[in-house]
Amino acid sequence: MRTLLLACLATAALAADGVTADTISIGQSAPLAGPAKGLGEGMSLGMKAAFTAVNAGGGVHGRQLVLTTRDDGYEPDRCVENTAKLVEEDKVFLLGGYVGTPTAKAALQVVNEVQVPLIGAFTGAMLLRKPEEAQVVNLRASYDQETEALVARMTVDLKLSRIAVFHQNDAFGQAGLSGTEKALAKRGLTLAGKATFERNTVAVKTGLADLITARPEAVVLVGPYKPVATIAKEAKAAGFSPLFATISFVGTEALLAEGGADVEGMVVSQVVPPPADASVPVVKAYHAALAAVDPAAKPGYVSLEGYLTGLAIVEGLKAAGPTPERAGVLAAFAAMRADLGGFPVAWDPAFRQLSQTVWMTQVRGGAAVPVTAITPR
Repeated sequence: MRTLLLACLATAALAADGVTADTISIGQSAPLAGPAKGLGEGMSLGMKAAFTAVNAGGGVHGRQLVLTTRDDGYEPDRCVENTAKLVEEDKVFLLGGYVGTPTAKAALQVVNEVQVPLIGAFTGAMLLRKPEEAQVVNLRASYDQETEALVARMTVDLKLSRIAVFHQNDAFGQAGLSGTEKALAKRGLTLAGKATFERNTVAVKTGLADLITARPEAVVLVGPYKPVATIAKEAKAAGFSPLFATISFVGTEALLAEGGADVEGMVVSQVVPPPADASVPVVKAYHAALAAVDPAAKPGYVSLEGYLTGLAIVEGLKAAGPTPERAGVLAAFAAMRADLGGFPVAWDPAFRQLSQTVWMTQVRGGAAVPVTAITPR
């Protein structure tokens, strides 16, 4: 059945490329419901803000950018179905801003079959950074880079050596686990313990009990905001107080709202600049663009990444010229070296990636504060 669907899609992709005289269509699959919905909503809002601002200035080569977002609930099978519909029914030219490793991994079977580029997925997994993934363009730094930065700070700032991982039991969790293990091995260390929880659940008590037994000094948490906040709450109730750290996918603002005082002291690595820092030109522009599409929206890391993803797509489309083709857009990214306003991008062919920078923050006083050195929880 799936083989037949892909064959039909390949024919459809040749028949309609999502570019008209007046519009260019971009498709997104992301969670708009369920425990990861804050991530999908943030990425979609940020991309919408970027496209709306560009459209107000005349669009790209006179064409307006149209974003179509379908809800996948952070479930791989639904993401595959959405991707097929975006290509076959919505006739999109490009895909962008997908949310999550397991969903993006599943979408690759459609992306590669019909050769529709996937730009700026909200994941740092290495499986999307293989040189052979010719349809993929990554914007953000990888999970390997984030976990390397976290382990470096733990071992240097606090002289910690007993570091464990509590991860979602899927491709995303495995990516965070693998990155942490690589960072530890670089320093002659091994994991002090590991545990898992299932995607789209907050069933963390069994895994937490295993970690308490392992007695780590620090734990890298690999999951979205709801289970990560639940881990922090349950750990506090159990009197378990290692340094907790997590990577950018958590969704910082949603984590703060969900976790409250329980996440105080948690370290969070980031792959975009602080969204409150309007001294960075692109962040200042983001504030204005966000207010234009949703005056009630507060700046945040996820929507800023969506905005930067939208800007990167715009840069690729501009460079591809007035009669864009998908191969031409990919070629434009492969030659890209630009500054998006204090956020430099330069193509790295080894990892099909545009940005390499990781920022470090720590929750202090209920806010994620940029830090150069982490402090004990």
